[in-house]
Amino acid sequence: MEFTFSEDQNELRRSARRFLEVESSEERVRAAMETERGYDPAVWQQLSEDLAWTALTIPEEYGGLGMSYLDLHPLMEEMGRALLCAPFFSTVCLGANALLLGSSDSLRERYLPPIAAGELTATLAYEERNRRLGADTIEATFSRQGSDYVLRGSKHFVVDGHTADLVIVAARADKSRGAEGVSLFAVPGDAKGLARSWTPTMDQTRRLAAIDLDGVSVPADALLGEEGRSWDACERTLDLARIALAAEQVGASEMCLDTSVEYAKVRKQFGRAIGSFQAIKHKCADMLTMIESARSAAFYASALAAQDEPDLREAASSAQAFCSDTLFHCAAENIQIHGGIGFTWEHAAHLYFKRAKAAEVLLGEPSFHRERVAQQMGL
Repeated sequence: MEFTFSEDQNELRRSARRFLEVESSEERVRAAMETERGYDPAVWQQLSEDLAWTALTIPEEYGGLGMSYLDLHPLMEEMGRALLCAPFFSTVCLGANALLLGSSDSLRERYLPPIAAGELTATLAYEERNRRLGADTIEATFSRQGSDYVLRGSKHFVVDGHTADLVIVAARADKSRGAEGVSLFAVPGDAKGLARSWTPTMDQTRRLAAIDLDGVSVPADALLGEEGRSWDACERTLDLARIALAAEQVGASEMCLDTSVEYAKVRKQFGRAIGSFQAIKHKCADMLTMIESARSAAFYASALAAQDEPDLREAASSAQAFCSDTLFHCAAENIQIHGGIGFTWEHAAHLYFKRAKAAEVLLGEPSFHRERVAQQMGL
């Protein structure tokens, strides 16, 4: 396996950075944070229609570019670096992957082309109020009513769930347990009985929502895959999203290091730049070491996903655990190096710190992933 990015992938990174430095500047990010939607529709239109980022990993037969998950990796790093406010992660890394992995050809043909064109946003609603992960934690239920399915229950911490045009809901058959009985359903965002509300969180650069399913009726063809046998597709979707999130965390960590180094060069104390002090040098060196290790872990997981490795659990959890720790450490050190100004609302350092904490628990805390890796290893 070649552990380097290709020239095409590096060019994608360079073009993404040029675009995001303008369209996802700190000023633009703060403006998006003030809105309930959480993003600028004009920026979303540019990145989906003009740059075709939403089409990147969708197969060509569904209107996409048919590129690999490794091609997505540098793009996710740059989005993390810029704290991009957009429904890209929810639509491409959650919604589109669930459709690709678990749905029928008819559902793919219906939903993937508009997703690739940026005309449809999507997300995956899997987590419950209990905040635990795993098939046995799904409590929302479905039942048959004639030829339709009726969904009941609630979902929480749904990424962009309040604005998504399509919500893919994980629910289980009545009285079922564990992975048996779990199904995925494609539910339009305006479906009758579907109530959605934005949930304010620590990280204002990524919107989460609560969804109530009060007898939501969907037709039989809204079912993704075989009834009661969708947990494997749901779990693999989550692992692919964890790999993308890990790459995003690497980019945000690198930005924390870069801003720390730049500040250490210009901030003077006792007549000299603080970057000349050994304590600051050690902090920056430790950050760099962690970032390069995190990038390797995320790259390896992305490479396995690109090769369609059947089991991504160990690689995805390893990358997610280490990259979460890395971003949290780098965001905290960024504040320490900046000193008093780093604690203020006016400085961007706190935005990365809040993203670090929120991303750490978004798809499972590091402790969850370390236990998952240990189980995979038979420990």
